[in-house]
Amino acid sequence: MIKNNKFFLKNFKTVIFLGESQKFKELIAINRYFNIKTFVITSSDQSKIINKNINKNIFNNIDDAFKKFIKKKCNADNTLFVSLGARYIFKKDNIKNLFKQNLVNFHGSRLPLDAGGGGMSWKILREDRIDSHLVHFVDEGLDTGPIISYEQNLFPSNCRIPVEFQSFRLTKFLEFYKNFIKKLKDGFEFEMKPQNHYLGRYNPRLSTIENGFIDWNLNPYDLLNFINAFDDPYLGASTYLNSGNFGKLFIKKVQLHGGDSSNHPFMTGIVTRHDKNWIVVSTTGKHMLIVEKILDKNGKNIISQIKPGDRFFTPIEKIENSRSKRVRYSSKGIKS
Repeated sequence: MIKNNKFFLKNFKTVIFLGESQKFKELIAINRYFNIKTFVITSSDQSKIINKNINKNIFNNIDDAFKKFIKKKCNADNTLFVSLGARYIFKKDNIKNLFKQNLVNFHGSRLPLDAGGGGMSWKILREDRIDSHLVHFVDEGLDTGPIISYEQNLFPSNCRIPVEFQSFRLTKFLEFYKNFIKKLKDGFEFEMKPQNHYLGRYNPRLSTIENGFIDWNLNPYDLLNFINAFDDPYLGASTYLNSGNFGKLFIKKVQLHGGDSSNHPFMTGIVTRHDKNWIVVSTTGKHMLIVEKILDKNGKNIISQIKPGDRFFTPIEKIENSRSKRVRYSSKGIKS
C-alpha cells in the first residue's frame, strides 16, 4: 500500500507475477523461503517461453475471468503484484481497486533514461556498461511511476552479446529481488521517489526479424555493436550475399580486426579473405570485420561456402523499412 509517500505491505503473504521470466523457478524458491505463496499469470504468447514445469495461468486481457482469479486466490491488500514485462494495459481503476496500489514493475535499466523495451540490445548499441535494477510503482504511463528501490553495478568487460549481458543481469536481479522481498516481509517502508521526466528517453521494443537488417555503411564500431546487439540468444543480424541466392542470412560471432590492409568505403561488405573457420570482411573504415558464423534460414552455418570476392549487402528498402516500422507486442505476440 502507499501512505505518506511510502510503500509497504502489512501481513505480506502472496506474490502474483504478471508476464514472463527465465528465472521463475528461482523467484518462486525465494518466495517460498520467506513463506510467501506464488502465482504466475501470463499471456498466451509469453507462456510459450516459460518453463513447462512452472504452473501458470493464462489470460490475454484484464477481463472478468482475470479479476475473478485474483479475488479467488489472494487478499489484494497483503499481496504484491509484480510485473515482469507484462503485456497488459494497466488502467487507473484496476491499479487502485483490483491491485490495491500494490502493483510494481521490475525494470532492468535506468529510469527515466531507459524506459521501454529491448533493453540489452539498446545497451549494446549505445555501449552502455552500467547494469541497473529498480522497482517502481505502476501507473498509467509507460515506466513512469515513482521509484521504490534501485541498485547499480558494472557489467564485466567480457560481456559483448545479449546472452552474456543477460546472464550477469539475471544473477544480480535475483539478489536485488531477494533483498527487496526481505525488506517488505520485515515491514520496511520504502520512500517513493518521483522520476525526473525531463531527463527521460523511451526505447521502443525491437524485433530481430524486423529491425535486425545490417547497414554496411555504418562505421566499423557501430557495425560491430549492431551485429552484437542481435547475437545470441537471438537469430542474428541479417543481410544478403551477392545476388541473394542464399536467401536471408544471419551473422553472428564477430570482432574487429586491424591487421589487414586499409579499406575504402566502396569496399564495405566485400569478403577479402577466407581462413577456413572464419572470413574477413571490409568495412567503411580502417578495421575489418572477422566473422565466424553465417547462418542460413535453417540455422546452418554456411561459412565454408563463402568465397573471397563475395559481397554482403542489404537492399536499402529493407533498411528503411526496419527503421520506419515500429514493432509493437500484444498478449498474443507481435501486432501485424
